[in-house]
Amino acid sequence: MNAKIWAALLAVYLVWGSTYLMIRFVVETLPPFFSAGLRFVVSGVILLAWRRLSGDAVPTLRQWRSAAIVGTLLLLGGNGLVCWAEQTVPSGVAALIIGAVPMFLVIADALRPNGVRPTLRVLVGLLIGFMGIYLLVGPSVFSDGMPLNMSGVAALLLASLLWAVGSIYSKTADLPKTALMTTGAEMLAGGFALLVVSVLSEQWSIFSLTQVSTDSWLALVYLIVFGSMIGFASYAWLLQNAPISLVATYAYVNPLVAVFLGNWFAQEPLTPRILSASTIIIGAIIFMNSSQASRAKLVAERGASK
Repeated sequence: MNAKIWAALLAVYLVWGSTYLMIRFVVETLPPFFSAGLRFVVSGVILLAWRRLSGDAVPTLRQWRSAAIVGTLLLLGGNGLVCWAEQTVPSGVAALIIGAVPMFLVIADALRPNGVRPTLRVLVGLLIGFMGIYLLVGPSVFSDGMPLNMSGVAALLLASLLWAVGSIYSKTADLPKTALMTTGAEMLAGGFALLVVSVLSEQWSIFSLTQVSTDSWLALVYLIVFGSMIGFASYAWLLQNAPISLVATYAYVNPLVAVFLGNWFAQEPLTPRILSASTIIIGAIIFMNSSQASRAKLVAERGASK
């Protein structure tokens, strides 16, 4: 494997793994839906302008509609809820729960019309994976002295489900032909949806720009430049130049990167419970995907966001 593939793979591993920590810093002083909306509107405009200058066709009205549906499910339902949850849930724990998206993909794919029914091996993997989630967020006997906010946990589980539904829908949706143009359209549409929710739900009467910390602004810039631009550009290049099975490994690595970065830079606890749950959840996903090449391809094609 050549150096370019390794460099791009490391960029996806580290950059996307670090987005959970950056989100935690952003929402310390910025409203979660507003900051996510601002991030994706800016990123979407830049991506769309870049691809138009490169010669990509402007999306049709039908493609914009599809991009709006996918962008709303992935970015408002997925990323927006992650931002909201990280006000109360450690970034590493959030990454582990979102890392279970492949399990929700299996469920969503099985429930859709003419969907793919899971094999016995996949069902066993699902059972093991949800046992890992239960260990992570379950009763106080597992808490290691660190009880989790259940509203935040519920939001993360819902975010995983909505991300899976959006990913499944995108398989048959009419979207622009190039990955970056599609992503730009989804980011712009999803970003506007986030801003609408922000206007309707967040407490603007008590918000002031003067109270936003430098750390939050820097983290937001990082998410725009690295998380949305460099990370995805590296990911899109890998899809064209590396085996899908290799690209899909980001789904296993990102949660671990997030857990350790949260511990190192935000003093988030790294307990035996979290380490055990990490091993179980990630191991279950690897177990399922090892016999489901098509699942791995789906996960790789519809990567987060991060």
